[in-house]
Amino acid sequence: MSGPRPVVLSGPSGAGKSTLMKRLMNDHEGVFGFSVSHTTRNPRPGEENGKDYHYTTREAMQEGIQRGDFIENAEFSGNLYGTSKAAIEDVRAKNLICILDVDIQGVRRIKETDLNPIYVSIQPPSMEILEKRLRDRQTESEDSLQKRLEAARIDMELSKEPGVFDVVIINDDLERAYDELKAILNDEIQKVQETKS
Repeated sequence: MSGPRPVVLSGPSGAGKSTLMKRLMNDHEGVFGFSVSHTTRNPRPGEENGKDYHYTTREAMQEGIQRGDFIENAEFSGNLYGTSKAAIEDVRAKNLICILDVDIQGVRRIKETDLNPIYVSIQPPSMEILEKRLRDRQTESEDSLQKRLEAARIDMELSKEPGVFDVVIINDDLERAYDELKAILNDEIQKVQETKS
């Protein structure tokens, strides 16, 4: 695989990954490409197939996993999620920095590949703040919310393990978190910009 180093963004739901990622892509148009994950869950209101996720059936996804089409995959709340090798190659073929948004299981799986990304963990300042952010979204049932919070607790613990991430960003202030994220990606951003000029 050639092209700029991909970026693996990880962190619990509600930590602010999507917000930071959207801003990065808006501020650096034509530099980043998002690796669109596959999922067996149903689209939420406003989500588009092929843009937010590739929505698929459990059967089709399991066949792809068995064929080795996915660099990582996981099951959460009864739904499968995964990043296909093709989705990454689509982005890299355009000489863009591929952003992968994966959970901690995905990070471990990618560590076993030759992808060589920059690993970034986005973490909330505390469990209390995270719970408030998730409740304010009003997109989850109580059961689903509790599962997300439990996954977040595990994620926050594992992000502290040495060597798992190149950088852990605590998102207690969006501007500061964004500046930190940009700083670690600066070399790759410059490489892409140089090839386009």
